[in-house]
Amino acid sequence: MKKYTPISFEINLCPEGFVFDVHSLIAALMGLKDLRDARGLRYALVTVLVLVILAKLAGEDFLRGIAQWIKERQVPLAGVLGLAKAPAPYYTTLGRILGHAVDLTQFEQIVRAFFTRLPGAGHTVHIALDGKTLRGTILAGQTHGVHLLAAYFPGECLVFAQVEVGQKENEIPAAPRVLEMLDLRGKIVTGDALLTQRKISIQIVEGGGEYVFPVKENQPQLLADIQTLFAPEKCVKGFSPATKDFRTEEKIEKGHGRIEKRTLTVSRELKGYVDWPYAEQVFKLEREFKQMNSGKITHEVVYGITSLTAKEAGAKRLLEITRGHWGIESGLHYRRDVTLHEDRCRVRTGHAAHAVAVINNLVLGLFARLGYTSAPEARRHFAAHLDEAVNLVLRCSI
Repeated sequence: MKKYTPISFEINLCPEGFVFDVHSLIAALMGLKDLRDARGLRYALVTVLVLVILAKLAGEDFLRGIAQWIKERQVPLAGVLGLAKAPAPYYTTLGRILGHAVDLTQFEQIVRAFFTRLPGAGHTVHIALDGKTLRGTILAGQTHGVHLLAAYFPGECLVFAQVEVGQKENEIPAAPRVLEMLDLRGKIVTGDALLTQRKISIQIVEGGGEYVFPVKENQPQLLADIQTLFAPEKCVKGFSPATKDFRTEEKIEKGHGRIEKRTLTVSRELKGYVDWPYAEQVFKLEREFKQMNSGKITHEVVYGITSLTAKEAGAKRLLEITRGHWGIESGLHYRRDVTLHEDRCRVRTGHAAHAVAVINNLVLGLFARLGYTSAPEARRHFAAHLDEAVNLVLRCSI
């Protein structure tokens, strides 16, 4: 974990305001448009967002808890934020502001721009696309809730783009909207089999990037061609099978009570044969899991396609990329669900649930920039050091 060095600063309590860095998070949030009528506003939008972020940093996830956290720190918070009156918004007020005052598109843009301009941000090449349903937004008797598709950099634990998937659509039409927000030059994009689509593949490559996608039953002809290539060849007795350009890499890992063996075999023999845009190689990924306590063994096979050439990515590199894609599950979805209790959050006012998800991405991104590998550890630290949490928001200190 990177050592956190608090930055000393002076707070101006006079009516002119307070001191903050022009490149800080609070400065970025000040550019967010407030959708409410300006008449009779009691709490400025930027003030509420900063208060919610500070409470999130300190370990509060539900609006009742956030409101209480703010109320019990009214005086010090008013001082450091230069507020004339100590803030104490009720939890329903927080819900209304998050649900109706925030322009979500602009909010996503501001958070993305804030991280993008930080030193070294976006330097890794892998972008993982994956969606997540906010289960707390699923009403009784319904099957659909707010569903968000994110572009995540596993190597940096940062979300650089996120869009809401409409109730009457799936992730396929949402993916191009996410990709349009990104600079794809030199990047490698991965996703699940649903996103293995011709138009998405074209958009990625013509945008300067490359793709690595699994192939399943939603692309039946492509799947059949790849399966045929990797199927055992039947030979006439006395004859040897034809020579193929297969290259294989194997990796064995032990952890979480099981032994996992992953074997990837890649070939370029279908280039020019399969009707898929910019296809260079296809691969077969075999996974074998052995439970150490019971000895039970499970086996699965996944096929895939990529625009990366054999020179750009052999079997070893493709094995790393396919493994790295699932970093979005452990590094983002799991942390939002388990650490930040996103699925247990029952915020349903307007688009408040989406706004909270943006804040969750922001908080996890801040932890990653500070070098924390454990979000609970980071939250315990900031719960004990309000001054450092404030520094993080008011100063460009990451």
